[in-house]
Amino acid sequence: MVSMEQRLESSATFPMWLSSSLKSREKTHNHSVTSGLSKLSIDPQVTSSPSSSPTTSPEEHFKHENHSQLILSKMNQYYLNGKLKDVILIAGERRLEAHRIVLSAASDYFDAMFTNDFGEANQNEIELQGVDPDALETLVCYCYTGAVELEEDTVECLMATACLLQLPEVVEACSTFLIRQLHPSNCLGIRLFADSQSCTRLLQVAHDYTANHFIEVIGCQEFILLPADEIAKLLASDDLNVPNEELMFQALMLWLRHDLPERKKELPHLLSLIKLPLISPGFIADHIESNVIFREDRVCQELIVEALKYHLLPERRSTLQSQRTRPRKSTVGSLYIVGGMDASTKGPTSVDKFCLRTNSWSSPTASMTGRRLQFGVAVVDNKIYVVGGRDGLKTLSTVRGMLGSMDQRLVIFVYLSSEISRCEKKLKTLNANIHSIFYAVWSSMPPMATHRHGLGVASLEGPLYAVGGHDGWSYLNSVERWDPVTRQWSFVAPMNSQRSTVGVAALNGKLYAVGGRDGSSCLRTVECYDPHTNRWTLVAPMSKRRGGVGVAVAHGFLYAFGGHDAPASNPSAARFDCVERYDPLSDSWMIVTSMKNGRDAMGVAFMGDRLFIVGGFDGQAYLNFVEAYDPLTNLWQQFAPLPSGRAGACIAVVRDTVLPIV
Repeated sequence: MVSMEQRLESSATFPMWLSSSLKSREKTHNHSVTSGLSKLSIDPQVTSSPSSSPTTSPEEHFKHENHSQLILSKMNQYYLNGKLKDVILIAGERRLEAHRIVLSAASDYFDAMFTNDFGEANQNEIELQGVDPDALETLVCYCYTGAVELEEDTVECLMATACLLQLPEVVEACSTFLIRQLHPSNCLGIRLFADSQSCTRLLQVAHDYTANHFIEVIGCQEFILLPADEIAKLLASDDLNVPNEELMFQALMLWLRHDLPERKKELPHLLSLIKLPLISPGFIADHIESNVIFREDRVCQELIVEALKYHLLPERRSTLQSQRTRPRKSTVGSLYIVGGMDASTKGPTSVDKFCLRTNSWSSPTASMTGRRLQFGVAVVDNKIYVVGGRDGLKTLSTVRGMLGSMDQRLVIFVYLSSEISRCEKKLKTLNANIHSIFYAVWSSMPPMATHRHGLGVASLEGPLYAVGGHDGWSYLNSVERWDPVTRQWSFVAPMNSQRSTVGVAALNGKLYAVGGRDGSSCLRTVECYDPHTNRWTLVAPMSKRRGGVGVAVAHGFLYAFGGHDAPASNPSAARFDCVERYDPLSDSWMIVTSMKNGRDAMGVAFMGDRLFIVGGFDGQAYLNFVEAYDPLTNLWQQFAPLPSGRAGACIAVVRDTVLPIV
């Protein structure tokens, strides 16, 4: 075999420095071989047999663990020492020498520039227009080291340059840094910056932060300096965390008054984004209708008239529906589910809460003291009342009230001050005081005269009604009324039919009892109670017999959901998924879009602009499905499911309590 020395001697073309280097390496190599042979000669585990045939050893694969890091470190040394550089980047007055291969490997921007038939591919000097020199130098260093320092004062400039150079890892790191810096005083600016850079994640997080902290945001300088188109985007959002529409109007006026002469022309469009029909009539009269700013504009006047008409003609609201009558998610209150049955033997006692704005369930409330099945629930004076039912052993006449504060919020209203400093001062006070608290105590209320389970419960013009049910021995047609003023129960006129598992709801000053069971079969008949005449009258029947039916009212119509027509001896029979709507003006029912799942014993309530269906029983299993029906579109939408399947539970919607401090 030719030795390394012979190869060197036979190669007259090698330069002197390379020849010297190779000779040095040969000495080191020979020493290593000699040392290795010496070790082999004294190792008792190693034997040699000249006569034995050579064996085939498995292939070996060597990989240097730090090879890429060492190469990159060497390239960085070349960069720092100015060696082998082949391109100059120019940004402003700054000239940065670098290596095309490193830039191309790190950045898709430079890769496209240097490996395609662009003019820059053959240029030694490349000028980058509109690029910050400091940011460029930082990112060129990043290409060699994979490290970058992020600072609050320079992170946005660095991120913008990283977006241009297509360095996604740096963009992601900058996004994460800015997300950690989010505050009511800067979230709008970060949101605008993310939008300008098409950074989807940062934009979404900044938008969500702005929505969650909107009350605090409107007290900061960034809000009143926003351009009109950005204000319009905020006012059009239904995701803002505000207690009512009055605060949205006040936010608009705060922005408007900062530069009234210039911004006044934007008022008609921006006012159309305020849901004026959902503002109280008193507020409209005191702060909107009487304001000279609105008197001078025809469009503003039309919007005010529309809102007043919505309040003055409640019987026509079903024909006055628009985007301005759809409440924002945070203003509809919260939905609570109480009691019922689940797969456990005891049944749940927890009271779970659903938040529409976050589409999530939580359990922040006081649990009931015991199991309760086939009971009724109603809300009176923003408090939940649980009426009758069974505890698993006996039928109950007891009534319990969840007394306390549901999501009570302290909100400071800023009433149309012409002095921005005064508004800001009040909003700073708001920032220090806004909070969300909850306390609840289950208290015993006066019991009914009759034990009832499978009853229907509803509130009508103040009093609470307990309708029908079963007392443990027989089906009932009797009805009791509870007066919240006298705190007394009294009987009113009985229904024409005995009804258990009946659906009950109030509509247009009357009480409706829908379907149920009379002891022999399920019913499709419907009765209507007039409290002024103390009489029940039959109205148009449904198309199906429905026991375990769920009912609720929306936009002047009565809806009947699901149920069954199964005999008590066949509890596993299929449940209905069909839905019917009753029109009291024409005294007629019509079929609307069916639910996704057939069920009975579900919770039903109207919240915001949708009818929510929660849980239930499909004949085989307890359901955790939650879906909502939009009466305006005749469509269903799925929402976050219950933590576990539950049937026979009741749901109630409680509006947030707002404490205005002027």
